[in-house]
Amino acid sequence: MTQYKFPLILCSALALTSVSALAERADRDKPINIEADRVVVDDRNRTHTFEGNVVLTQGTLVMRGNKLVVVQGADGFQTGVATGGGGKLATFRQKREASQEYIEGEAERIEYDSRKEMAKLFGQARIQSGQDILTGDVIEYDALTENYTAFRLPPKGSGKPADDSRIRMTIQPKNNN
Repeated sequence: MTQYKFPLILCSALALTSVSALAERADRDKPINIEADRVVVDDRNRTHTFEGNVVLTQGTLVMRGNKLVVVQGADGFQTGVATGGGGKLATFRQKREASQEYIEGEAERIEYDSRKEMAKLFGQARIQSGQDILTGDVIEYDALTENYTAFRLPPKGSGKPADDSRIRMTIQPKNNN
């Protein structure tokens, strides 16, 4: 039973960075490989924690962070949280479907909810798709609607966002060749 649940939970960790409609669909059928300096499995609480130079790969998907925690709810859906550490950000990179371009993201913390198919990037959040770049304090990606939302956060103890934390987006012209 434990051996069956473990791959299921690991598969859900991939969803943390899988940008559903944009991501390489074939990656979903590839084996998952995770490397870390330490792994803690808590079957009672359905939690798997990977720590220390974590590298998760599945097909073209590569996710890196200092820590990855995956929790499976009683309903069978998973949530995952990848964090950076030591001055580094959590990152992901995955080839886009039917394209030679990659979608890449980075943030201090990346959360994914498999039930809602929603990814949230917190702190120094950045997503790049091809040459288009979106940065902000928080970026949410809804894989069901394929919509992005970016937010500014107020500095601690303040009710207003800092002037230097504006949302920024660069959209490159597309060649129709």
